[in-house]
Amino acid sequence: MSARRVFRITGTDRIAFLQNLVTNDVAALKDGLVWAALLSPQGKYLSDFFLVPGEDSILLDVADPLAADLLQRLRMYKLRSDVSIEPTDIEVARGTGPVPEGAFADPRDKSLGWRAYDGRKGEQADWEALRVGAGVPESGIELVPNESFPLEMAFERLKGVDFKKGCYVGQEVTARMKHKTELRKGLARVAVEG
Repeated sequence: MSARRVFRITGTDRIAFLQNLVTNDVAALKDGLVWAALLSPQGKYLSDFFLVPGEDSILLDVADPLAADLLQRLRMYKLRSDVSIEPTDIEVARGTGPVPEGAFADPRDKSLGWRAYDGRKGEQADWEALRVGAGVPESGIELVPNESFPLEMAFERLKGVDFKKGCYVGQEVTARMKHKTELRKGLARVAVEG
């Protein structure tokens, strides 16, 4: 799967650092992959990614077109945290069916199968059809940096945001959208016959 970049995040503050920045609960890494996003202070989408649990590090799997900007923003937020963020040459593999040993179920939707970061070969599949069928937004298509709001793009349904975890960049706007407004925009499946 070539259109992905993987960064390795190390340091004693790595969990707290990410917990204060991203939309999802980093503590959930104990259960497997976490899909999350980095938002602007105005609550708008900047990038989405998978966080991958490791012994003494966290891998961050992001779409290649978003990688450079995300790395720059993460390093900007680092300040004095004991955190190091470095690019890797790890390849992302994907497959469908039962999750093999050492791989992780895609947390967004069961139909999207699994992801692995251990050098194995992935399966050939029509990933775009699976993604669209599951109603999962993609950066550069449905997700537009600095324009899209995560709740309008199904992040809640797809387990990409946690409303109990506490503060993160853009959290106030996201919480207000959840509790005080009715969403007027969003993703919808449309079937056409004939």
